[in-house]
Amino acid sequence: MDRRDVMIIAKKDLTCIASSISRMKGNKGMASLFDMTKERDVHIEQRLRNDYVIWLNSVQPDGRPHAIIVWFLWDGETVLIFSRPKKQKLRNLQQNPHVLLAFDNSHNGSDPITIEGTAQLLAPGEVDATLTAYVEKYGDGIKQLGFTPEQMAAQFSQGIRITPTRVL
Repeated sequence: MDRRDVMIIAKKDLTCIASSISRMKGNKGMASLFDMTKERDVHIEQRLRNDYVIWLNSVQPDGRPHAIIVWFLWDGETVLIFSRPKKQKLRNLQQNPHVLLAFDNSHNGSDPITIEGTAQLLAPGEVDATLTAYVEKYGDGIKQLGFTPEQMAAQFSQGIRITPTRVL
C-alpha cells in the first residue's frame, strides 16, 4: 500500500465519520447532501478537495451582488476561507450570511457546480492560515505572494466558515 492508498482510505474514513457526526447532531449540512454512492456527488466532493479557487458570491447592503475569487479549504463538511479585515465580502456577510459558491472552471459549461451556504465570521484566533491542511494546499502560492504561512495568517486574519446547505 503506497501513500496515495493510505490518503484515499483516510479520506473515506473522515467522510464516514463526518456523515455519522452530522446525522447524530441532526445536521442538514453538506455531509447529508452528499450521497457517496452517486458519481456526481463523488465528483463534487473531489472538486471541493482539489480545486484551487472558488467564486464567493455575496450580497452587498444595497442589494447588489458581489463576487470574488478566493482560496478555500474543504474539511469534509464546511468550506474555510481567509480574508483581510475590512473587506467588502466581510461587510456583506455581516448583514447577510447567505452565499453562493461557484467553481472557477465549468469545463466550457459542461460541469457547472454551484453550492448555496451560510457563512459565519470566525472569532479572532479560532483558526488561521497556518492550518496544516491549508499550508499543504496553498504553500507554493503563499510563497509566490512573498509570505510565510505566519505572514499570510497575519494579513488574512479573518476566518470565514461556510456551511453548505444545497448543491445546485
